[in-house]
Parts: sequence; structure tokens; C-alpha cells
Amino acid sequence: MTLTPFHLAFPVDDLMAARQFYGGILGCPEGRSAEQWIDFNLFGHQIVAHLSDAAGQRSTNPVDGDDVPVPHFGVVLSLADFNAMAARLKAAGVKFIIEPHTRFAGQPGEQSTMFFLDPTGNALEFKAFASLDQLFKK
Repeated sequence: MTLTPFHLAFPVDDLMAARQFYGGILGCPEGRSAEQWIDFNLFGHQIVAHLSDAAGQRSTNPVDGDDVPVPHFGVVLSLADFNAMAARLKAAGVKFIIEPHTRFAGQPGEQSTMFFLDPTGNALEFKAFASLDQLFKK
């Protein structure tokens, strides 16, 4: 199977704050935009911040001892990029919902993971595997 980019549209309550967070802090190049939305390139994937009143609603589910926010989105990075992103987020003063750590240690699907919020309260998870063959391992 060939990996292809995904598209995700998500609500925000402040486009300028979204532009500063996704473009400035996460380093996502900006694509097209209008008064109500902005396209960003999230590691080759098209995400679109749409101005909306329905922003920031979520709950949690337990996963390996953590209360994981639902919904959330993010990307799978290399370990080097994951560590660099964690350092970048810390340097920018981003607060983590779940600090960078290893989940499922010694089990199938072992991964590094971190959760944080954008300025609207949308939850993001960035993760990394020592080997991508663990991505869907049962």
C-alpha cells in the first residue's frame, strides 16, 4: 500500500492564533487561505483550520495509564523528528496534556507519544516508532 496524504478540516475560534501556532510553533507551511479558513502542510498532509463556534469540545479515554483526549489528530514522525518537535514545543512554552514518553514499552506497538492543545483547545498527538512496522502491530 502506498502512503498518501490525508486531509483534515478542524474548527478553531481564532485564525490568527491558529496561524501563529500551526505555522510558527509547529512549522507547518501555509497554503491557501480565506477569511474563514487556512490550509497548512502538516508533514505532507493537508489540514485546514476553519473558523467555527464548535471548537475545543472533547472527552478522554484511558490508554496505557493515560487519559487520552478524544478527538485528537497528529502525525507519526521519525524518532529524531519526534525528539526535535518535543524540544521545539517545550522551548515555545507549550503545555503538554501528556508529556513525551514511551507507551506500550516492550509490547507490540511500542511508541513515543506526546499530547498537547492548540490555542482553541484541539488536541494533537505526535508519535514515533523505532520501526514503522509496529504502526499496526497487534
